Amino acid sequence: MFLLITILVPALMMALAVNVVYLLVRIFTLPWHIHIAYGPFAWTAVGLLTLWGALILYGNLIGRFRSETKTWEFVHKEIPEAFDGYRIVHISDLHLDSWKGHEKQLAKQMAAVNSLKPDLICFTGDLVSMSPSEAEPFLEILRMLKAKDGIISVLGNHDYLPYSRDTQVSREEQLEDVIRIERELLGWQLLMNENTTIRRGGDTLAILGCENQSVGAHSVVKRGNLEKAAEGTEGMMRILLTHDPSQWRKEVLGKTDIPLTLCGHTHAMQMRIFGWTLSKYLYPECDGLYSENGQSLYVNIGLGGTAPFRIGATPEITLMTLRTIL
Repeated sequence: MFLLITILVPALMMALAVNVVYLLVRIFTLPWHIHIAYGPFAWTAVGLLTLWGALILYGNLIGRFRSETKTWEFVHKEIPEAFDGYRIVHISDLHLDSWKGHEKQLAKQMAAVNSLKPDLICFTGDLVSMSPSEAEPFLEILRMLKAKDGIISVLGNHDYLPYSRDTQVSREEQLEDVIRIERELLGWQLLMNENTTIRRGGDTLAILGCENQSVGAHSVVKRGNLEKAAEGTEGMMRILLTHDPSQWRKEVLGKTDIPLTLCGHTHAMQMRIFGWTLSKYLYPECDGLYSENGQSLYVNIGLGGTAPFRIGATPEITLMTLRTIL
C-alpha cells in the first residue's frame, strides 16, 4: 500500500504539472490565435510517468538491498595513542519491517559489517518502525554482529513508537519491549542518556549515548539529556551517539567540547540524484561528514527505510578509523 502511494502521488503531481504548463501556454498564446497541439505535452507526461515508474521499480527491487561501505579517518589531538587505528563501524536506521521477506539480504549486510573486523559497532537508532514485533524474525540475524568491544546503541524516534497503531498496548510498554530486545535478546549496550568507557592500557575512550532529541524539522520525540549523558566523562576523548542530526547544531556545536558526534535519521530521504537530495532542506546536516570549529558530525543515511525503495541514496555501512596526532 505504501509503495502504491509512493508511486501514485508523485505521478499524479507530474501529470498535473504538465497539464498546467499546457494550459498556461494556451492562455499566453490565445491573443495570437496560435494552435498549440496537446500531443507533445501528453507524450511528455507519459515519458515522465514511465521514468518515475522505472526508478521506483529499481529502488524497490534492487536499490534498497544494495549497500556501500564508506570509509574515513577521524584525526584529532584528543584521541589517545592506544586508540590510534581503532576501528568503529557505524550503522543506523535498520527499520526491520522493511526487511520482511528479505532475511537473506539483511544477513548479507550483517556479514559485510563483520568482514570489516570492527573493534566497536555503533548503532544510532530506529531498530523498528511501528512495532517491537518487527524485530522477532530477525533476532538470529542481528546476533551475527560481532566486535571486540561489542555493540553500543541508542534509540531513534521510531523506537519510541510514536506512530504505533497498537491501541491495546501503551507506547511506554512497547518502548520497554524495544529496550528489552536490544539489551537482553541482542546483548547490545543500549545507552539512554548514559555513557560507557572503553580502556586500552592506561587510555580511555568515552562513548556517550543520548536519547532521541529532535529539535529540527521533525520534532516528534524530545527525550535527550546531553548533560546527563556526559556525566563523569570530562577530560576524556568523547564520541556522542545520538539519532537526530539537528541536535548537533542546537546542543553540541559550540556548546560542548565533544569532538565527534555520530547519528542517522535522515535516510537522505532515500533519494539522491547526482549528489542532490531534498533532505538538505529539512536537515542542513543530512548526509556524510560535517566539520566546524574543531567539532565533527557524521550522518549515516541508514541501511533500512520507511519507504520501500532507495534511489541513489544507497544503504550505508560506515567504517571510521581513529587517528591520533602525535
